[in-house]
Amino acid sequence: MEVVQVIPQDNYKIIVYFVDGAVKKYDVSHLVGEGVFECLKDMSFYKNNCTVLNGTLAWTLDGTYDKSNCIDIDPYVIYEKGEKISDPLLDIA
Repeated sequence: MEVVQVIPQDNYKIIVYFVDGAVKKYDVSHLVGEGVFECLKDMSFYKNNCTVLNGTLAWTLDGTYDKSNCIDIDPYVIYEKGEKISDPLLDIA
């Protein structure tokens, strides 16, 4: 399962687009402040460094988008535990 796009929301929920066309809303609030995810407490870091790396939802740690210098979440976890939603970008009138 491969992630192709992510859109961070203010409430620590992230819209995640998958290569198969699925769109999920994944809540990362349970990770915020825990271990390697400590940096997500900074809302600016959370929103500005949220990206796709290694085929999944990730945060670049130093702004270089180096695949070896990021924190990420297993795409299968996002796919299985994320809430299936309709594409919010298609709902824009």
